[in-house]
Amino acid sequence: SSGKTTFSKRLTIQLMTNGIKPTPISLDNYFVEREETPRDEYGDYDYESINALDLELFNSHIEALIKGQEVEIPRFNFSVGRKEYQGDFLTIDEDTVIILEGIHALNPKLTERIPEEYKYKVYVSALTTISIDDHSWIPTTDNRLIRRIIRDFNYRGYSAQETISRWPSVRAGEDKWIFPFQENVDAMFNSALLFELAVLRLHIEPILMTVPQNAPEYAEAYRLLRFIKLFTPIQGKEIPPTSLLREFLGGSSFSY
Repeated sequence: SSGKTTFSKRLTIQLMTNGIKPTPISLDNYFVEREETPRDEYGDYDYESINALDLELFNSHIEALIKGQEVEIPRFNFSVGRKEYQGDFLTIDEDTVIILEGIHALNPKLTERIPEEYKYKVYVSALTTISIDDHSWIPTTDNRLIRRIIRDFNYRGYSAQETISRWPSVRAGEDKWIFPFQENVDAMFNSALLFELAVLRLHIEPILMTVPQNAPEYAEAYRLLRFIKLFTPIQGKEIPPTSLLREFLGGSSFSY
């Protein structure tokens, strides 16, 4: 929910304008099959663990690409929890820059077979810079949770109740698998937009209202509903198709 995918696509375009040949690879396509996903201490699927990725397949593909060989990149179907192969074959040459995009891209375990001098690491996150008033700041976690609820509902087949239920696990995963590596990056990019909560309001409200009042997640849904009402809504049609927000709202110039 940080906007990594759109960042990688826009970075790809910018590199191309500078005469560099980039090829983006999303780590989301390298998840293990759903039943092979590791579980946390509560017995739930731990999607935030680096071991939720098919590291052997990923590394074999990267090594093959570096050797100039052709590989077929999988597409992970989140609705059924399976990798699918749709003929996305890829080869690169020695001048190609590979852009790896995913929550574990900064983890040295992911690319331990690649020398450090060949890596340039960028940390992308929505670091909210606005406050409600002089004394009430807006947690960046609320910004990211709202993005995630909309994305999961629109593209991954998850309800708001399911996303909210998994949020504590996501946060724990960040503390364990992401934040320890954020200080070792070469650059940081803040993907938060000053106007985005006003835009997201019209999209998040109907999704949050589907959470049953007798569900444990209702309290959080109600809190987010009260919070988002603080913003005067902006119509989505005002947002250009290249905007990072389109990753969550739809209507993007990019395919995801």
